[in-house]
Amino acid sequence: MNEVEFQFVETNGIRLHAAVAGPQQGELVVFLHGFPEFSYGFHHQMEALAAQGYHVVAPDQRGYHLSDKPERIEAYTIDQLRDDIIGLIEAFGETSAVIVGHDWGGAVAWHLAATHPDYVNKLIAINIPHPAAMPRVFMKNPMQWVKSSYMAFFQLPEVPERLMAANDFEWMAQAMKGTARRGAFTEQELARYREAWGQKGALSGMLNWYRALRKGSLNQIPIRPVEVPTRILWGVGDPFLSPMLATESLKFCTDAELVWIGEATHWVQHEQPVIVNRLIREFIA
Repeated sequence: MNEVEFQFVETNGIRLHAAVAGPQQGELVVFLHGFPEFSYGFHHQMEALAAQGYHVVAPDQRGYHLSDKPERIEAYTIDQLRDDIIGLIEAFGETSAVIVGHDWGGAVAWHLAATHPDYVNKLIAINIPHPAAMPRVFMKNPMQWVKSSYMAFFQLPEVPERLMAANDFEWMAQAMKGTARRGAFTEQELARYREAWGQKGALSGMLNWYRALRKGSLNQIPIRPVEVPTRILWGVGDPFLSPMLATESLKFCTDAELVWIGEATHWVQHEQPVIVNRLIREFIA
């Protein structure tokens, strides 16, 4: 494969740092990471798709790693996060792209597909429901409230940052290792995450995605069908998100399919990279 290059991209009034690989003439595939990862979270997928001739781009989304980190919480609403990706696509000289999103990156991907489908050739959502599915499942499945309780803790000022940064980010590293299958994250990989978390302002920037919820972030998401061809990939052992969220998400799509992946959790792209890569390639070919 072509070696991964790193560059800064001007978009939506900020600069995003991005990992880029594969031939420029290939179809553009944009990978959107979630919390608490950064562009490196898709390194298995970038390698595989670049080798297949795709032009792959994985940005550190705003607030993360080396990208800009606006201070105001309002700068992290879902509309702003979506517009970052629209500008990213245009910065690479394209009018549309395949969008692959995991966790919060998947929420941005869903929103982009719903509101600006012309920018999305195909959508792949990995262990992230359509945002409008969440309140429906809350009403049907009280256990989802328990699984999502950490979001309330993240609303506190300063306290989450102190906990997360303590002892060289050990709480965060253990949270990822402890909710994934054994061996999903090596110590070398976690060292990369610790470096990213240690960037000035990164912890607050990352948490501001959650704090923007109280600024009406999810109210910006329209309740309309996603008409872009969509494939939902779901690790069945996700400790944070109920499988009911995956099936409920299909109700918000006109052209979608759901693929369950066994022996996997929320971190399925790390635990089952061969399967995930094959499912992505098959869908976008």
